[in-house]
Amino acid sequence: MKAEQNELITRISAGTPCGTLLRQYWQPVALLEEFDPAIDSRMASRALKAVRLLGQDFVLFKDENQRWGLLDRDCPHRNADLAFARHEGDGIRCPFHGWKFDATGRCLDTPGEPLGSQLCQRVRQGAYPVREAAGVLFAWLGSDPPPPMPLFDCFIAPASHHFAYKGMWHCNWLQAFEVGLDPVHTSFLHRFLEDAPLDSIGDNAAGKQFRSASAGQFGGEKWPMTRVMREFYRPEISFEPKPWGMQINTLRSMGDDLTHVRITHSIFPHTFVIPLSETMTITQMHVPIDDTHTYWYSFFTSFDKPIDAQAMRLQRSRFIPGPDYVPLTGRHNQWGFDPQEQRTRTFLGMGEDDINVHDQWAVESMGAIQDRTREHLGTTDKIIMANRRALMAAIDAVAQGQRPPGMGDPALQAQMRGPDTIDGFAPAGTWGTWWVEQTQAKRQRAPWTQSADTPQGG
Repeated sequence: MKAEQNELITRISAGTPCGTLLRQYWQPVALLEEFDPAIDSRMASRALKAVRLLGQDFVLFKDENQRWGLLDRDCPHRNADLAFARHEGDGIRCPFHGWKFDATGRCLDTPGEPLGSQLCQRVRQGAYPVREAAGVLFAWLGSDPPPPMPLFDCFIAPASHHFAYKGMWHCNWLQAFEVGLDPVHTSFLHRFLEDAPLDSIGDNAAGKQFRSASAGQFGGEKWPMTRVMREFYRPEISFEPKPWGMQINTLRSMGDDLTHVRITHSIFPHTFVIPLSETMTITQMHVPIDDTHTYWYSFFTSFDKPIDAQAMRLQRSRFIPGPDYVPLTGRHNQWGFDPQEQRTRTFLGMGEDDINVHDQWAVESMGAIQDRTREHLGTTDKIIMANRRALMAAIDAVAQGQRPPGMGDPALQAQMRGPDTIDGFAPAGTWGTWWVEQTQAKRQRAPWTQSADTPQGG
């Protein structure tokens, strides 16, 4: 890749070509729990916090009417910092001169001005629409009217069956996203050198990623995903275009009779959907804070029993505590690297309880912004290459005034459903119909949805 191409697809500040593209999509800006006093005690006194998204600084708050407001952080009077604003019921007031703004950016008061002044009517603060979905607050930074939120499973599942969390990585958004697109890295980066009993996972599949069993049996027994990926590490990879991006098919031949099938999805521009277990999926978004920092947002969606959100939050917060959601491990402590563990228990040597640190090391160790002029891609990087081509094409299309692809195109919203995933053993030669039947059955068994239509992944 040429240096100028790498600059094009990584820089996301306002006015950059890629930044302009990403502003045509709803972007997560905060977890709803960040306003919970139990997570952040400051929220008991003032439901307001500073946030940074796509290289811009904002204040996010909730008013007395339960309206969310996302305003530019600098006061339009003299540019003082509204992160220290007074929260006053129907709006926030700048402590510098008392100017007050509501959630829409309308100026409510300029108390120092002479009586009868019309200045307030002529002033508006930059304000941006906010929507709540699946325990996450989404912001719209685009200039055009926002498209509807997509009807993906992670957004329409009831509160009892979804859970969301986030974490910060010190790197560019694109390398963060690309690690999840890569179907091969799981055979190595997330390899466990020995398998734990499947019944030891219990209800903590979310804390034991890739320890869950693949659907079906091989050799008369259930296999954990990590065993499949460890012992069959040369997959056949293909992809299919979908309205949201692409479906990624990863096949591992298990002999003449069986094929291990793993179906995942790339949702343009920075989201992937993967199976966590036979009944749970992860939808993960990689949202630029700025050019060199990224938040990942993970949405866990259950198609079976309700999710124990408290247990999942506890598992995550051990490693990535709120209210800032910065991992306890990182470059400063070598991501918790243990050479003895690398020799005896894991391929990487950075822990068994939370594999997020595995991905964190991979993307942070590349540097703040990966220098793609120095990489050497192979055949198994076809998904990475396809996504980069799609990204550059989308940047060019938006620059020419065309609609952004996928979720950014309102005309495609009706198709933004599912998408289905699977990890399991299929009869060789018929995996294409097998996985569709399996995911349809999963939907029919789910307590919150029924699939009367064609399965969303099919």
